[in-house]
Amino acid sequence: MLLLMPFSLLGQHRLEVVVSGVATAEGNVLVALYREASSFPKFEKVFRNGKAPAEVGSTKVVLEDLPAGEYALAVFHDENGNDALDKNWLGFPKEDYGFSMARTKAFGPPSFSECLVNLKEDMTLTIPLE
Repeated sequence: MLLLMPFSLLGQHRLEVVVSGVATAEGNVLVALYREASSFPKFEKVFRNGKAPAEVGSTKVVLEDLPAGEYALAVFHDENGNDALDKNWLGFPKEDYGFSMARTKAFGPPSFSECLVNLKEDMTLTIPLE
């Protein structure tokens, strides 16, 4: 049994997400990790999420024990701490947000495939807020 134990830890990685452009220290910075295009970028349908208290400039959120694979990430600065991306009456976000590997398009978020990150080992990824 002890011989099998190290194999169970293989493929588990640490992803450090540095969210840049945080304007205030109010609230939290939230990170949502997706494995499927059908759930992206719905914050209620994440594979894994994490958050950290907002720090002016940049905020680091660490996700541990992730299996190797392709992921898309969405982040936002939840200034009022309600764990939701607040939107105006037209449905546009009122809080700053961002995506891995891509910027927001004129009329909506980038696609899942545009945001993919291949996690093969521990890594640090910087995502700017818009």
